[in-house]
Amino acid sequence: MSTTQKITLAKGLNMGLRKAMEDDPKVLIMGEDVGKLGGVFRITDGLQKDFGEDRVIDSPLAESGIVGTAVGMALRGYRPVVEIQFDGFVYPAYDQIVCQVAKMTFRSQGKSKMPMVIRIPFGGGIGAVEHHSESPEAQFAHTPGLKVVACSNPVDGYWMIQQAIACDDPVIFLEPKRQYHADKLELDESATPDPLFASRTVRAGTDLTLLAYGPTVKTALKVAEAAATEGKSIEVIDLRTLSPLDMAPVLESARRTGRVVVTHEAHVNLGMGAELSARITEECFYSLEAPVLRVGGFDTPYPASRIEEEWLPDLDRVLDAVDRSLEF
Repeated sequence: MSTTQKITLAKGLNMGLRKAMEDDPKVLIMGEDVGKLGGVFRITDGLQKDFGEDRVIDSPLAESGIVGTAVGMALRGYRPVVEIQFDGFVYPAYDQIVCQVAKMTFRSQGKSKMPMVIRIPFGGGIGAVEHHSESPEAQFAHTPGLKVVACSNPVDGYWMIQQAIACDDPVIFLEPKRQYHADKLELDESATPDPLFASRTVRAGTDLTLLAYGPTVKTALKVAEAAATEGKSIEVIDLRTLSPLDMAPVLESARRTGRVVVTHEAHVNLGMGAELSARITEECFYSLEAPVLRVGGFDTPYPASRIEEEWLPDLDRVLDAVDRSLEF
């Protein structure tokens, strides 16, 4: 008999981490304030109390040391889940991630697995100070040897964190921080989840394909609703996986609608939208009725929180791109 409950993304991640730790004693959590405090966003709340300080480890404030320690643990058969407290804090660990985490399996010709998850709250919209709102996903997706996924809702958070932990490859796990405590969804723990590295169509449509992931999925769905009041049918695809990209649903939709808009919070130059645009153009050139358009943050450092809503792609900016594509 299935039991369901309404949960937030924060709760879904917490439940998913708990389930993974119950199922495998080799799963452990490391990070700044993840233990007694339960994480700055309370994602690991209660886990140290129930699993002990040996499995939920409050680390020093040293991201390079946290990830470097996790590399050693992964090599010894553990499945460390590392929390980077805020996206802008990941850069001290960038050397470890790109030079060690991403390359170890290739360097050892597959003999050394690297079953590590690096959780990164990403994106803006919470009014944070400098270094606390970034969108570094393209830098990791550009690195061979890393898997990169981005959940967008509570149910995906519950399932995807467990699937990432079970993966033998290192996974950069991106969590849209503005969604942590926002919307609730019904979770059925007896359901069969979608595969981890798969895109999903979250709203069917016929006139244009709108691609999003993480925090912009909610924006994209609002755009589709607004467009529907004007008689426009927008298909929304939640990419979910950024490396590897699951292009099959994207290409099928692009060939059918003939028009594509990509939106993400990261700035547009050399972002995920550029890769998506190139692949869609290469594969669907003769089906397209308009150029693939991209909507993202502006090409500046992330602004002060007072003006972040002017910087982030919102309903109006994405809807404008939709209109330009449809008018082309």
